[in-house]
Amino acid sequence: MSNLLRLIGRRLIALPVMILGVTFLVFFIMSFSPADPARLALGESASPAALEAYREANGLNDPLLVRYVGFLGGMLQGDLGTTTGNASVTDVVARAFPITLQLTFLGLAIAVLLALVFGVLAALYRDRWPDHVIRVFSIAALATASFWLAILLIQWLGTIPGGWGVFPALVTRWVPFTEDPATYLNNIFLPAFALAVPVAGSLARVVRTAMVEELDKDYVRTAIGAGIPTGEVISRNVLRNALITPITVLGLRVGYLMGGAVIIEIIFNIQAMGQLILDGVTRNDVFLVQGVTLTVAIAFILVNIVVDMLYVLVNPRIRSI
Repeated sequence: MSNLLRLIGRRLIALPVMILGVTFLVFFIMSFSPADPARLALGESASPAALEAYREANGLNDPLLVRYVGFLGGMLQGDLGTTTGNASVTDVVARAFPITLQLTFLGLAIAVLLALVFGVLAALYRDRWPDHVIRVFSIAALATASFWLAILLIQWLGTIPGGWGVFPALVTRWVPFTEDPATYLNNIFLPAFALAVPVAGSLARVVRTAMVEELDKDYVRTAIGAGIPTGEVISRNVLRNALITPITVLGLRVGYLMGGAVIIEIIFNIQAMGQLILDGVTRNDVFLVQGVTLTVAIAFILVNIVVDMLYVLVNPRIRSI
């Protein structure tokens, strides 16, 4: 237990360092934006004197490191700046980010479920027709872009001429799960499924490979030869040991899902982080783009640390180091 706590402590200690590095990288890159925050805030008709006064009042003429320290101080207080529409970036992100997280993790849940089912089946029937069929479909899923699949699903199942009309082609209003679970699931299923399919394809191959390697080990043959039911050996021992490898790649897949969710949200008209990034880029809103990018990057770091801890928990060999 002491080794486990020490390993978790190391990862928690590294967290502030990684967040500090991400904040500096995002702030440094965004400082090269050609957009003038003063002109964006005051408008094109503002006089040079008014622009200069705004820059002085907001510290835009200070050196880069001074502005970065000021940005860190504001971020620690929950202030990420203001948009060109004089709205708080923190408030805007706080409304949009939970929607993106819901879409990301629902897509992850669907991908993990599909990967476990098809990966285990392919391993149990390896080199037979179920394995070959699953291999073809997993490679096809892996090669399918989420945004392309989203468009196909809209044309097939969406509420458009020629479609089946089962799911909305565009989400006109986001309905929380607590308000109307049926409408919520109807709105989010197609975007989440489009996100999940490519990840499910790659994870299914990883699960299949890990299961095959585990099934070939001596302890499996010994347990089955001793009379223990095959299903019990697979569910209690083989599957648990085989899942160690997929967990290691799960964190990277979450990053893919979060990045893909931004594009999927724009396709389905979901008012979340993807729409914020699009609005920020089209309006040259430096603070909005900076706040959205920073939030997604920090979330990716936190998710990977959680996955890293989960890997430590499920792998007894790591706990004993």
